[in-house]
Amino acid sequence: MRKSKYNSFDELPLMLTVEDVSHVLGIGLAHAYEVAHRRDFPAITLGSRIIVPRDKFMEWIDEQAAKKSEIF
Repeated sequence: MRKSKYNSFDELPLMLTVEDVSHVLGIGLAHAYEVAHRRDFPAITLGSRIIVPRDKFMEWIDEQAAKKSEIF
């Protein structure tokens, strides 16, 4: 797993790039682009640029964790 360049969610910019998402999740850039194209992922496309609102990203992470805990 990659080490994140961020130490807390408070350090994240208001709008994240796909590269930021890859750092936060500890995944490679190619996998982060796959995640960014998921229907349930809160990405906004502006032309060819993909941005992710920090608050929606944090909500998405919480939803994913809740889904995982429902399985177990």
